[in-house]
Amino acid sequence: MDQAGVTAQTPKSPWGSVAPAAPSCSLTDVMSEQLAKQLDDENNAFPTLTDPAADLLLSDDAGDTTSDLMLAQMLQMQFDREFDNQLRLEEKKFNGDSKVSISFENYRMVHPYEDSDSSEDEVDWQDTRHDPYKADKPQTTPRRGFTGKGKNITTKHDEVLCGRKNTARMDNFAPEVHVGDGLGMDLKLSNQVFNSLKQHCHSEQRRSARLHEKKEHSTAEQAVDPRTRLLMYKMVNSGVLENINGCISTGKESVVFHANGGSLEEQPVPDEVVLKVFKTTLNEFKNRDRYIKDDYRFKERFSKLNPRKVIRLWAEKEMHNLARMKKAEIPCPEVVLYKKHILVMSFIGKDHVPAPKLKDVTLNSEDMKNAFYQVLHMMQVLYQECNLVHADLSEYNMLWHEGKVWLIDVSQSIEPTHPHGLEFLFRDCRNVSTFFQKRGVSEAMSVYELFNAVSNLNIPVGAEDEAEFMAEIVALEKRNEDHVQKRGKKTFPISSEDCGPPLEPDADD
Repeated sequence: MDQAGVTAQTPKSPWGSVAPAAPSCSLTDVMSEQLAKQLDDENNAFPTLTDPAADLLLSDDAGDTTSDLMLAQMLQMQFDREFDNQLRLEEKKFNGDSKVSISFENYRMVHPYEDSDSSEDEVDWQDTRHDPYKADKPQTTPRRGFTGKGKNITTKHDEVLCGRKNTARMDNFAPEVHVGDGLGMDLKLSNQVFNSLKQHCHSEQRRSARLHEKKEHSTAEQAVDPRTRLLMYKMVNSGVLENINGCISTGKESVVFHANGGSLEEQPVPDEVVLKVFKTTLNEFKNRDRYIKDDYRFKERFSKLNPRKVIRLWAEKEMHNLARMKKAEIPCPEVVLYKKHILVMSFIGKDHVPAPKLKDVTLNSEDMKNAFYQVLHMMQVLYQECNLVHADLSEYNMLWHEGKVWLIDVSQSIEPTHPHGLEFLFRDCRNVSTFFQKRGVSEAMSVYELFNAVSNLNIPVGAEDEAEFMAEIVALEKRNEDHVQKRGKKTFPISSEDCGPPLEPDADD
């Protein structure tokens, strides 16, 4: 068939030149070898058409994909880049926010400098071996100790050389010391400055370690270390306390917090309570051992080597002393709960306002007179019925509330059988007598009369010579100590009625 007759004039396409339509043919022609060869020649001539895709395939910039080796290398390169990206993510996750980072650069398949087709615009310089922000290594000095000849000799003690070495050594400081980068600057530190900086860094590291140790394992200042805070949280979570409001008093041995009471199975909790937290580091109260190591109630359990356990004995001792005083109907706080070195007691005051101390309250002459007789009566009952000596009685440890005097802070209170019990009683009598005499109470007894009125010892006053009076007291203490040692150490054991409030089980630290 004539192909020229079949071809017709086609309109011009706006999309460019169009390939001529294939001529129609019969089945016989299709099966012929001549037609097959003609169609094969037309397919081979297809890339010569003006097609952008064809130009791209034929361009020299495209990689040669005819070689299996080239294809394998291209696929391996793509796999290495994906592996490096995954390794970079693992590195970032491993380091986190740490000041000291660990680099996985040695495990990468493609170096950042070689990976020019990376999608990241910036190179992470911290992950490369050549850090541009790192100072250059100082020039080393040969073993002979100098370089150069004649007038140009430079020894290892050269000021400029030593200054550059000292600057490079600053990279060995602790991570928390910010030394800067010094990029592009020729920094030189003298030996004196470098040694001062080095000593300062070491001192700061030791101080930081001490502060961390003190913060974690001691109760200082506000007496709330992590362990104490956890105990207070447990009291709130268990319902014993509703909330803890804040600090109302601080002293040399403890800190007192105000709180709202909750509920307790054994006994009701008052609406307002106080938490007395004993400090485990009593730097201001270093002689506390004399109040407890010679107390025959706790002498067997005293251990000077463990301050945390000693302070628990201190809290337990105040609990037992308050139980004795409460049984004798002496106005004092009532212990609600005892837990390790924390005491929960009733609040003496009203509407979050604590009762004032006797030294701060202003009373008329009649009320001050009544206060003196109340204190005298409480001292007599405390000594004769409770078998206790306050050992720190003064206007600072007496509160005025609802027209009565209340005694507080009895953790150091001891029994009269203590080797220094009468000396502590004489000191209490001196404080009480001096305070009321200064306030103008004419009925106030002298220290010697008050001592005999409380102890019923009737030591002759005579010329009121304090040295002779104290000699008589020391002699009585010596006889009393010998008598107690003959009878045994456990002369006054802790009775069951002293236990009072519930004790939560303690776990040794």
